[in-house]
Amino acid sequence: MGSYGDEETGKGLPNSPPNNSIFRYNSPLVQVGLIGLVCFCCPGMFNALSGMGGGGQVDHTAANNANTALYTTFAIFGILGGGIYNILGPQKTLFVGCSTYILYAGSFLYYNHHKHQAFVVVAGGLLGIGAGLLWAAQGAIMTSYPPHDRKGTYISMFWSIFNMGGVIGGLIPFVSNYNRTTAASVNDGTYIGFMIFMAIGTFLSLAILHPSKVIRNDGSRCTNIKYSSVSVELVQILKLFGNWKMLLMVPASVASNFFYTYQFNNVNGVLFNLRTRGLNNVFYWGAQMIGSVFIGSIMDYSFKSRRARGLVGIIIVGLLSTAIWGGGLAKQLKYSREDVPDHIVLLDFKDGSKFAGPFVLYFSYGLLDAMFQSMVYWVIGALADDSEILSRYTGFYKGIQSAGGAVAWQVDSRNVTFLNQLIANWALTTFSFPLLIALILLAVKDGNKEEEGATKEVAISSNRDISTTVDKPDKE
Repeated sequence: MGSYGDEETGKGLPNSPPNNSIFRYNSPLVQVGLIGLVCFCCPGMFNALSGMGGGGQVDHTAANNANTALYTTFAIFGILGGGIYNILGPQKTLFVGCSTYILYAGSFLYYNHHKHQAFVVVAGGLLGIGAGLLWAAQGAIMTSYPPHDRKGTYISMFWSIFNMGGVIGGLIPFVSNYNRTTAASVNDGTYIGFMIFMAIGTFLSLAILHPSKVIRNDGSRCTNIKYSSVSVELVQILKLFGNWKMLLMVPASVASNFFYTYQFNNVNGVLFNLRTRGLNNVFYWGAQMIGSVFIGSIMDYSFKSRRARGLVGIIIVGLLSTAIWGGGLAKQLKYSREDVPDHIVLLDFKDGSKFAGPFVLYFSYGLLDAMFQSMVYWVIGALADDSEILSRYTGFYKGIQSAGGAVAWQVDSRNVTFLNQLIANWALTTFSFPLLIALILLAVKDGNKEEEGATKEVAISSNRDISTTVDKPDKE
């Protein structure tokens, strides 16, 4: 890293914070909170838009094609995003990434009037690039800034703030379309509301500090790395495809976005009317807040042993996953693609008991999503502590995750039966649990400062640099 000056490389910074307040601007708590707010405004609003099914359109074709383009480019730039983050730093990476969300919401505003897919699909492809950058930066910040023994807590805090965006975003279409109970696309005001929030998030990203400027309460820094180079990052990214730890995470990575298509389009988008879809999303993303806090507490506080906490967390999520997908199967056997929309009366939130069962199922899907992804992020955070390494790990996770998402949107576009989609989601999710357990047993150590391979080398190098900086402020 190079042109950011002495503060960016850590030169001249003290090895202890100026005060003990956790609300210091350069504390991990404040910085993780800020990245949560950025994601509240951008991907949080995107989630609310996607959660309505078809991007709020009656015909899901344009949204499905846009999401295919989105997740295809996301798969590429998710993997490259960690390297780009290490070169550009958080502010530039996040600002560019966030700006593409505004364009995507705007493309649906355009589609409302002209019904031309091309702009929506191109905007989806550009959003995939931006999302890859944003989530690689987010992952590096969320997994490397917190103290070693509180990563689950910080992950759950981020997830709660981020998903509040989905809650507020779900209220926008619910309120804007309250009097429209028949099948229809959402109105212009809904898309404009999303764009305003996304613009706020884009400028808020400029408040995120470089990791070398973030100091924990014990005086340790999140990292002391210098800006990387393109050649170094390309080599390190290619090595990830031969990294056995990353390979064990591939099924979990694929599963973690694959189920969105089924849940958004074929549960929320098929069973409920327009205004109720927005209300459902309020509770879907609200459930994520509950789920993330619950699993974060288990993976930080349940046992003294870090490995034991990880195993218990995975087992709990695995059991809950089996129960929820089992409930989904019971509901799915009662309707099919051929029954929609002619033989199903769309449910409204005022329908009482008829509404209650499908609503609880959709709520449970949101609960599972947050617990599953928070669990995966905790595992990634347990593999290393350095921002440079974790940015690549999380980028790889998001890239593979997005490749799965691209496939899922096309699976739905090709009219694969709802039942087969559910079975595929259940199988992918279930298969990932034993592999994550193996990863915990083989790669996660109980010592907070005990790292492997390159992680240990970076930590030693970083400590040496910090010591030199403190003793001789004028030298690296």
